[in-house]
Amino acid sequence: LQTRLQAGQGYGNTLKCVLTVYRNESLTGFFKGMSFPLASIGIYNSVVFGVFSNTQRFLSQLRHGDPAAAPSLGDMALASLVAGVISVGIGTPVELVKIRLQMQTQPHTKANVKPNSTAPGSPVYRGSIHCFRTILQKEGIPGIYRGNVAMLLRDVPGYCAYFIPYAMFCDWMTPHGSIAPNLFAIWVAGGVAGAVSWAVSTPMDVVKSRLQADGVYSNQYKGTIDCMLQSYQNEGLKVFFRGLLVNTIRGFPSSAALFLGYELSLKAMKRCQSETKP
Repeated sequence: LQTRLQAGQGYGNTLKCVLTVYRNESLTGFFKGMSFPLASIGIYNSVVFGVFSNTQRFLSQLRHGDPAAAPSLGDMALASLVAGVISVGIGTPVELVKIRLQMQTQPHTKANVKPNSTAPGSPVYRGSIHCFRTILQKEGIPGIYRGNVAMLLRDVPGYCAYFIPYAMFCDWMTPHGSIAPNLFAIWVAGGVAGAVSWAVSTPMDVVKSRLQADGVYSNQYKGTIDCMLQSYQNEGLKVFFRGLLVNTIRGFPSSAALFLGYELSLKAMKRCQSETKP
């Protein structure tokens, strides 16, 4: 839904988008492009959380001589920035393939667009691997990383608005005298962090989605700035908030589950380490 609302034509609001996708493509339309993200999400999140936590520990060691020392707000912001930059290298090709698969049957009606050889509305890619290979063959490495600048502008502030609110809400919800937050506090803090992060990231997410969807049948945008200018000129400021409702609603449960799983995994691994020590 997010991609259709942001880069598609004629979907209107969220409810209309749901009904249109179901009417035209049945239930399978809601799962297009899922295989590539599903296969890589574990690696992606491992890298993001690993880079964030290790950068944070490195900064604590550097400033306080103790990697376990409580990080400052500035340290968390810097660690979030590093995690956001690193995530783009992994996330851009995955997002590109997902969006191309989701948008390959959508009509393009812009008169000023130079069409490619394939007629709009007919499938171009047979699946995730075929999509990745086709883009690589036709557009090279730059094509695989199309939209990386927009994704960088999305993820750097997005991860700052992800990890910092999580830490703040965990601290706020932890009872005085407790060493760590309980599971409910972790779940709520993770959900709030996800919703806040997507609210911050949505404007650049719109730009990224449009850049990556561009190129299936046409080449409308020359780059990030051109995409922003054309979108604003054609649809006004409101275009940058397309998909905001879907993003924030999705962000709460997915991030709540992610942070809860992360914290439970850390506790389990620490417990196993302590039990195996002589």
